[in-house]
Amino acid sequence: MSDARAQLRQAGLSPKKSFGQNFLVDQNISRAIATACVRDGETNATVVELGAGLGALTLLLAERAKRLVAVERDRDLVPILIEAMKDHASVEVVEADAQSIDIDALFSGASSPRVLCGNLPYQITGRLIGLAIMNAQKFDRAVFMVQREVAERLRAEPSTKDYGALSVFAQAAFDVTLVRTVPPGAFFPPPDVTSAVVCMTSLNPPRANETERFRALVKGAFAQRRKTLRNAWRSRGQMGRASCRERV
Repeated sequence: MSDARAQLRQAGLSPKKSFGQNFLVDQNISRAIATACVRDGETNATVVELGAGLGALTLLLAERAKRLVAVERDRDLVPILIEAMKDHASVEVVEADAQSIDIDALFSGASSPRVLCGNLPYQITGRLIGLAIMNAQKFDRAVFMVQREVAERLRAEPSTKDYGALSVFAQAAFDVTLVRTVPPGAFFPPPDVTSAVVCMTSLNPPRANETERFRALVKGAFAQRRKTLRNAWRSRGQMGRASCRERV
């Protein structure tokens, strides 16, 4: 596959800031991500890639997965992606916004391992991780490229400065591991931050069920870090006080 710069130039396009487009151009990193998604020896994997872009990672995933759904929002890139995947019958290109896709439908009847992956645009990273958490039981692992600080929060341990509500929500549903860090120069255009690839392996059963009650308690606990849990949950009435007695 040609370089992202050449592909865009040939199509008369440029990266769209409104879409948060930073195209991965380092093939070694793309291979590492593809391997984290579909491990050696896994012959029946189903992969859903969010934000497939120009297909740099998509092509490598197509060589490893039994079935691949490449989701791309930018209609200017979809024809380029379709052309790049024309020799791969196992790849389905879907023009859609990753924030509103039906994960359950995309993985319906899919063979395992079922993998969700993507180079997440920084401005919607939180929403896409939230989508993954809410649907964690519908796939086996998620492999995401995120800002390094987000990766540190996702896998942070209790009583550390990075530990917060996101850590609790993510670790209730997944085992989170760091695959590798990624420097700005691995992208075109280069972002202003260092990135990281994380692998989030779904827990079955989860450590906690993602309910409204659970979300409210976690958010309440971290809303005012200087308070004790009893005081942080006081505004939630008897529910909070009962939960405090249960957990302390």
